[in-house]
Amino acid sequence: MASRPDGITQLYEFPQGAEPERLPQPEKTKEKVLLDERGLLDLPFLALTVLLVIIGVIMVFSASYARAYYKTGNSTYYFARQAIFAVVGIAAMLFVSRLNYQLWRSASFIILAVSVAFLMLVPLIGSTANGAKRWIEVAGIRFQPSELAKISIIMTFAALISTYRDKMRNFRYGILPFAVIMVVLCGLVALERHFSCILIMLLLAAAMLFLGGVQIKWFALGAVAVGLFALIYLKTQGYAGSRITAWRDPASDPTDNGYQILQSLYAIGSGGLMGLGLGKSRQKYLYLPEEHNDYIFPILCEELGFVGAMVVILLFILLIVRGYYIAMHARDRFGALLAAGISTHLALQTFLNIGVVTNFLPATGISLPFFSYGGTALLLQLFEMGVVLAVSRQCDNKLL
Repeated sequence: MASRPDGITQLYEFPQGAEPERLPQPEKTKEKVLLDERGLLDLPFLALTVLLVIIGVIMVFSASYARAYYKTGNSTYYFARQAIFAVVGIAAMLFVSRLNYQLWRSASFIILAVSVAFLMLVPLIGSTANGAKRWIEVAGIRFQPSELAKISIIMTFAALISTYRDKMRNFRYGILPFAVIMVVLCGLVALERHFSCILIMLLLAAAMLFLGGVQIKWFALGAVAVGLFALIYLKTQGYAGSRITAWRDPASDPTDNGYQILQSLYAIGSGGLMGLGLGKSRQKYLYLPEEHNDYIFPILCEELGFVGAMVVILLFILLIVRGYYIAMHARDRFGALLAAGISTHLALQTFLNIGVVTNFLPATGISLPFFSYGGTALLLQLFEMGVVLAVSRQCDNKLL
């Protein structure tokens, strides 16, 4: 036996000049940094997401086949495209769920820069649909940059808040950088006249800052500023005022501004308790505009009735609550903010869409997550769900 300089007894003395055989060391690869193998993803959240996507794709087929046949001669046109994006989106969600969510801390600023770049391109090369210039079309696929901007707000705010966590009551760190981001993004989206998106972005930003611990007085000042802007907008934009009038009394303009909401209410009312049956809607036969898109929920009510509508709403509520539950058990502040921000985004968009189609809120263009037709929007929604699942892998406590 020999004694080593560090005082540890060596049981075997190697001959002079001989080197002990070294065991092969595992290579440190980027995969070990990027991929997260710590735990299982949250199965209830995954199951609820996949179930909503499946129901959504079925409803796209049921709501769209009349319009698809009328426009293209192929009754499965919209359904086939949505189904392909759903399969790709679920695969992407599972892949993103395996990534270490800390990756998005630094990538958030890249996503923000890309969002700003795309938004700047919309007025220059954007494509127009239904009188609105909000899309960029590449190889026949339309992409709405404002959807990416919402995700960039969640990720960038989460990164900044978790960095400045002890300075969020300071104007320089807790207000200024966030205000600059919102002014830039909202200003670019305003050029598209997409004010429903601005509303969601402002509410998302407010929710993130509230979770970050910003003083209440800044929310009051922000609410006053937004209220003044909204008042000026309603006074200067004639069509906005007519929408408010149609919201208060749709029957006052049944052939123009009130037409769509009246047809939506007819669809909801005719469904009754149990509905007319899947595929048996009457309003989808070119009576209700955007029946496969923003106004797909009234078709669901007409075909599946009050019971079917409540089941779908319950699934959304369970998914949103589960998202907040994951946020509460997240491993760190950044993960908690990511999961809470994405859950808030899902809650806002669901509530606003259902509120509009039931005439609880004034008409505006807001899609229903997982249901409204739109491949790239569905991909981004499933990407967000993948991020929440990635957070669930690293939760401190085992989720129930």
